[in-house]
Amino acid sequence: MPASTEYNSFTEHTVPLTHLDPAAPLDDLEPLRAVVGDARVVAIGEHSHFIGEFALLRERILRFLAERCGFTVLAFEHGFSEGFALDAWAQGDGADEDLAAHLAESVPIGLDGPLRWIRKHNRTAARPVRYAGMDVPAAGGSLLPALAPVADYLRRIDPESLPTVEAALRIAETFAGGSAAVAAPAWARLPAADQDALSASLMRLLVRFRSVRPLYVSRGDRHDYDIALRRVEAACHADYGFRAMADLFAGQGLTADTSARDVFMADSVRWHLDRAEPGARMVLVAHNAHIQKAPIAFDGRLTGFPMGHYLRDALGDDYFALGLTSTTGRTAEMCRDEGARFGFTLADTALAAPEPGSIEAAFADAGLGLALADLRQARRKTPDGEGPDRIRMQSGYLRTPVLDAFDAVLNTPASTIAENVRL
Repeated sequence: MPASTEYNSFTEHTVPLTHLDPAAPLDDLEPLRAVVGDARVVAIGEHSHFIGEFALLRERILRFLAERCGFTVLAFEHGFSEGFALDAWAQGDGADEDLAAHLAESVPIGLDGPLRWIRKHNRTAARPVRYAGMDVPAAGGSLLPALAPVADYLRRIDPESLPTVEAALRIAETFAGGSAAVAAPAWARLPAADQDALSASLMRLLVRFRSVRPLYVSRGDRHDYDIALRRVEAACHADYGFRAMADLFAGQGLTADTSARDVFMADSVRWHLDRAEPGARMVLVAHNAHIQKAPIAFDGRLTGFPMGHYLRDALGDDYFALGLTSTTGRTAEMCRDEGARFGFTLADTALAAPEPGSIEAAFADAGLGLALADLRQARRKTPDGEGPDRIRMQSGYLRTPVLDAFDAVLNTPASTIAENVRL
């Protein structure tokens, strides 16, 4: 973004914000109402997980969109199957302290705060906010959160098929972990016969579920059937992901093969929207690399189509991608460590000065601190092929046409690792 005229276009559509505190007054966020417009799904990203400022901003934006704009669903980069118990808790089931047990096995990516706000909000709200999980089980770390409920369902509805899911469960138990960083290498060490047997069992379950839907619905109901089928689909996508990641690490992956997780998340968003109350609007929280609309490429090689790419195609202008980034500060660099609980450790890493051509450099050169840039407006005034061509990803950069990848970017002048992160 070298030309000063481009910076002028950028600053023309940028609004300074005042607060990070989620409990602070929301008036400084009012310009976001016009920026978002009538979008049905507003996705909020982050360039790194585990950043304190991003967690605060997400909670403020969630509160604004729920209290002032009528949004009634929060979806998170967290398991679809696990989401039903969390939604029940958010609607008032159980005790306040039960949330810790619900999230005990999950990577701590900041779900705790928004859920606690929803539960408190719902005690007096005329329109309660629902919670929706959208990801494969355990962030790709285990098939058990999806398959165990499927086994319970089949015990009631189709005991003849129970041996198939039990066979899959026996294999899945041998490599289950807290995230894909643990499970994928453990899966790769399984005998090829077990890998193939797992995939075959899951595919058999999927085809049977789809083939005998009238039988299953007649023995139960459509709601339970839809959830059980989606859980089987989650297991299938996660299983595919194990193979894709193993091939990627071995240097022989197929082009864009890691898209299996993102297309599942995008379809989960639509699954929840189709079953929400009329007029429902959703806040969707995930990493920038999941919400962006442009394909993901590293070193010129296409590696995947993100969730936001699929949602843009499906929803058009009803999908709005808001990236979060920081000009300076520190980040939580995720370092692979199979011996760690979730398969990685965090390194408190200083961010280098913004690279020329980055969206962060645009904020810095324009003298902007905590601010929201409406990229749709900037896009209209920027010639094709120009504008920022990269955005932070942990301590590095992801090269992407930022004006096309995001509809807006919110910048905080500095980032720090959240104090409550425990891995």
